[in-house]
Amino acid sequence: MRPDPDLTELGRHLGYEFRDPGLLRRALAHRSWCAEVGGPPSNERLEFLGDAVLGWVVADLAYRVHGDLAEGKLTDLRKSVVNESALAEVALEIRLGDCILLGKGEDAAGGRSKPSILSDAFEAVLGAVYLDGGPPAAFGLVERLFTDRMATAALRLDRLDFKTVLQELTARLHDTAPVYVLSDSGPDHDKRFFATVIVAGQSVGYGEGRSKKTAEQAAAEQAWVSLSDDGDPNDSNSNDSDSNDGRG
Repeated sequence: MRPDPDLTELGRHLGYEFRDPGLLRRALAHRSWCAEVGGPPSNERLEFLGDAVLGWVVADLAYRVHGDLAEGKLTDLRKSVVNESALAEVALEIRLGDCILLGKGEDAAGGRSKPSILSDAFEAVLGAVYLDGGPPAAFGLVERLFTDRMATAALRLDRLDFKTVLQELTARLHDTAPVYVLSDSGPDHDKRFFATVIVAGQSVGYGEGRSKKTAEQAAAEQAWVSLSDDGDPNDSNSNDSDSNDGRG
């Protein structure tokens, strides 16, 4: 088993110094590590708390910063950053994977780079910050790490539903609709879903996630990129708009 990580650098990446370092350590304790070591609780309760805190802060930021967006777009904006893939990206940026306490088997299986483990650990760390420093500390952490991401996401809200833009693209290119082949693995409480997109008899995209919808969206995005000329979902309608010029 790897030695305990030095959490000093993680604290710098977070921009927050814990008054109770034990909280941060608990936030990093994956259940696989707890099962091997025995005794200490895993980070799952802190993950539950952090998930709620993250939803609150992102909703607050979306409402106050993006006052031009209607309710439906605010929901889309929140979903664009509060999801497993986005949280895993943030976790990688702050090198959270290096610090997670994993069991030998999970570590050997690449657990430090698994989106599910990274996203859960990030939420647990946020929950720990909330308990250690209160709402202002938690709000500040999310604001630092997510404001720029939200601004970028707000500019591409119409591109978030890749299933829709892929369907439009395949209808134009092949006069057919994409077909999603789904499978899953794992116990009910920790199930993973896998999706493959078939277009005109060919596999053109693959994705996975903790829900069928997430897996299908990831697969649709990959398929869209592979079938598109330039990777811009907005251009999927460009030919249609040009062909309508001059029509009554």
